[in-house]
Amino acid sequence: MSNNTRHVPVMLQRCLDLLAPALAEPGAVVVDCTLGLGGHSEALLSTFPAARLIALDRDPSALKLAGERLAPYGDRATLVHAVYDELPEVLDRLGTPRVQGVLFDLGVSSMQLDEADRGFAYAQDAPLDMRMDQTAGISAADVLNTYAPGELVRILRSYGEEKQAKRIVEAVVRERAKEPFTNSARLVELIRDALPQAAKRTGGNPAKRTFQALRIEVNGELTSVERAVPAAVKALAVGGRIAVLAYHSLEDRLVKQVFAAGAANTAPPGLPVVPERYQPRLKLLTRGAELPTEEEIAENRRAAPARLRGAERIRENVEDTA
Repeated sequence: MSNNTRHVPVMLQRCLDLLAPALAEPGAVVVDCTLGLGGHSEALLSTFPAARLIALDRDPSALKLAGERLAPYGDRATLVHAVYDELPEVLDRLGTPRVQGVLFDLGVSSMQLDEADRGFAYAQDAPLDMRMDQTAGISAADVLNTYAPGELVRILRSYGEEKQAKRIVEAVVRERAKEPFTNSARLVELIRDALPQAAKRTGGNPAKRTFQALRIEVNGELTSVERAVPAAVKALAVGGRIAVLAYHSLEDRLVKQVFAAGAANTAPPGLPVVPERYQPRLKLLTRGAELPTEEEIAENRRAAPARLRGAERIRENVEDTA
């Protein structure tokens, strides 16, 4: 399957519409912080012919495939092997302190889900890896086999919002003492056996929440989002725009908090005139989080959990102009 046919960019037209006012001028720079297979990036380059693209991804395989896809755009596209929370360092290295657009498509990419040996998908047996960058870090198997029980419970509750975390971890600890975990099918079977019947009847595959929690832990996703979204807002020039696609409530909450803080008036109550330093830095472009249409979900089931938020930079921070 080619990367063009297996990858359908989520909420593509709406992302382009949100970013469009900032990307029309010659010399505009847009950053795709989550390149993946390059679907959003290709659309940005073709829709905004005067813009330059900087695209980041931690997955060397994604960079290779997206690089082939974006080759026709030549030096308008700069691809960088980096995690998105390294954005400030990347922009500094490229001599681009301010950009006009930023796009995040958070979560796991189509390529990582579709390639069984990556271990992201609970629907097929594979090594329990789940690293977005397979050249670095610990695998999901390492987490399952070495973390203390209390830490595993915390991860499943915090990152997977799994109400049955204690039951699952008790079973994991019991089974790993017999033989370390290596493959996903054994973990899926263990989760099915550990859950009460009522818990199996709701929320799709009962392993979904545990796999999400392990993936977030292995890749440090929430920590990266916590650092990356504020850094991206700070990198925006006045008039620049940011669009963020999130796929679970934990990520979306972090994005919402950053945008809400940026759009807030921070003046002490009772001031007759609000000084510049207390004025909002952002204007929200979406009312809450926008959802994909029913038509899009019908065409691309992976779009179903998507939540899109956008904001525009309307003034500099005082410290940025000092």
